[in-house]
Amino acid sequence: MKLGFLTACLPDRSLADIAAWAESRKYEALEVAAWPDLGGRPFTATHLDAAGFGEKEADETRALFEKHGLTLSSLAFYDNNLHPDPAERQAINDHVLACIDAAALVGCPTVGTFIGRHPGKSVAENLREAEQLFPRLVDRAGEKGVKLIIENCVMEGWHPDGYPGNLAYSPELWEWMFDLGLYLNFDPSHLVWMGIDPVEALKPYVDRIPHAQAKDIQLFPEKRNHYGWPGKAVVREDPFDVGWWRYRVPGLGEVDWLRVVDALYEGGFDGVLSVEHEDPVWGGTEDRIHTGLQVAHRTLRPLIVA
Repeated sequence: MKLGFLTACLPDRSLADIAAWAESRKYEALEVAAWPDLGGRPFTATHLDAAGFGEKEADETRALFEKHGLTLSSLAFYDNNLHPDPAERQAINDHVLACIDAAALVGCPTVGTFIGRHPGKSVAENLREAEQLFPRLVDRAGEKGVKLIIENCVMEGWHPDGYPGNLAYSPELWEWMFDLGLYLNFDPSHLVWMGIDPVEALKPYVDRIPHAQAKDIQLFPEKRNHYGWPGKAVVREDPFDVGWWRYRVPGLGEVDWLRVVDALYEGGFDGVLSVEHEDPVWGGTEDRIHTGLQVAHRTLRPLIVA
């Protein structure tokens, strides 16, 4: 197992700068943000231009990672593959294909994305649409020797009422998507606020997890007593501000990382555990983000066999 981080937390830095910093702080891998330019949408970045990626760019990227002794663990493009606007959905699906092609060129084993959801349709209707849509993406990945991984982020902010906007939030749905040839990019933080024990949820499925993310979560039960499980309803200016929990870097929340890492090892996981930094306390400036990444490293590094 190696320890890395998702580069999206540093959208204004070049991949070369991030790689040099990662090496200096003894990180071993990078999960590289590969969104198209979305005009500064939070938690996205373009550290690899998948649409314009060719042999030259692949050679340069491999050389960069070799220079700094890093592993390129995954290309990250987490967007709504079931977007309600047909043109937007097509563009997202096509960019997933571009990421798969880029990953194959550079020798990256996985590409991460979301199932997504059409918020105007039922869960059952969305699942049927996904069953028609994803085979083309899975087939391309198989042809290229790449695994298409789905993060179990709830994406509640994509639904007008705060319900799950990414239909990969529970083990029931993981089993459904495994049948489509998809894999899981496991993130325990999302399970905690949904009331699912992340360790018990993880154990049966480690063989379908080629990549994992490390994000923590802090709960405020007294606020949940006020808002209820779906979160703020009367005033909710930020669709992702549920009001009774927030993400933290590993070590500053409630995830039991010793049990999570132990369960990964016991199940035979030998991939990358990638810190996804979305901590509002240790965000806002690059210096604070760097500090948050170092807190995460100090928390997780002692748990990973050298």
